[in-house]
Amino acid sequence: MKLNLAQWGNKLHSGEKTYPIVQQRKRWFIVSGVLVALSLLLLFTKGLNAGIDFTGGTEFRVTDTAITEPEEARAVVEELAPGETARVTILGENDVRIQIGVIPSETAREITSDLADAYDVPEDHVSFTQIGPTWGASVGKAAVQSLVVFLILVSIVMALYFRAWRMSAAALVALAHDLIITVGVYAATGIEVTPASVIGFLTILGYSLYDTVVVFDKVRENTANLTSQHRYTYDELANLGLNQTLVRSINTSVVALLPVSAILFIGSFLLGAGTLMDISLALFVGMAVGTYSSIFVATPVEVALRDREERIATHTAKVLELRASGQTDVAISEDGDVRVGAVNKGSHQGAAAQPKRRKRKG
Repeated sequence: MKLNLAQWGNKLHSGEKTYPIVQQRKRWFIVSGVLVALSLLLLFTKGLNAGIDFTGGTEFRVTDTAITEPEEARAVVEELAPGETARVTILGENDVRIQIGVIPSETAREITSDLADAYDVPEDHVSFTQIGPTWGASVGKAAVQSLVVFLILVSIVMALYFRAWRMSAAALVALAHDLIITVGVYAATGIEVTPASVIGFLTILGYSLYDTVVVFDKVRENTANLTSQHRYTYDELANLGLNQTLVRSINTSVVALLPVSAILFIGSFLLGAGTLMDISLALFVGMAVGTYSSIFVATPVEVALRDREERIATHTAKVLELRASGQTDVAISEDGDVRVGAVNKGSHQGAAAQPKRRKRKG
């Protein structure tokens, strides 16, 4: 019998259907470990293609040209600035962007004039911007500082909100996981990293954090009275919370990824809007990886840290002991996993709790 999304979500929330995500955490840790290691390898070997906003350089823009051949720009740069390598990007249908290193202003003006001739446009259709290496270094420093400040504030807020440093640590692990893999994609593809990319990084970290907080909130609710019962372990109750928020996480990610996909694939690839590529790639990859990490990284890491706590370890041992002796009966799924039901059962408060009707005046 096939279930629709609503029925599937109801069964996950009630515990009738469950996926042992927390119990299989070693599998997810291996997958994430491989992805993170590969991203770091690409980052340290291939490196990032940093834009001139970080490295300094000169950018030329040719607008409203019928000629968009990159070789025209490369030939001009090779002739007037032979020591520079031109990075040419086609923006839209009739704009061309050329980026090179820092050059003298006189050389930049000569290149401007020759670009106008090469692309058959008036000279006022060619503009150039120069960014010095000192300014670029300060922009890069500001980007790193903003990221560090964000992570510090996140750790403080998480620790205060959940009153548990393990949840704060698990959230930071998930954020680092998302950031490293997203940066690794930039290193693999060679797409330029700009200040817009940094904005995208911070945005996806906020998205990932929000999704993780929702899951952690449900885990905290399920485990609030953990030691008052000896039917389920912390791992099982945390896994219940993860399953209960699974549909919400999927729905949120799909809704968020649809417009970003339109920007990335339609705007950047089909229309050639290169200015959108830097931020849209960060958003697309980061949101996808953030959804994965909120399900398969954050909560499993938090549970792994919790299992080291003496109170949790003692409670788990007691539950398993009672279960082995037959004093506690639990439902077992077809796959042999423990099926966790509602922790706090609802209760009917009777007619006394119903609203009173006002008597009509005769």
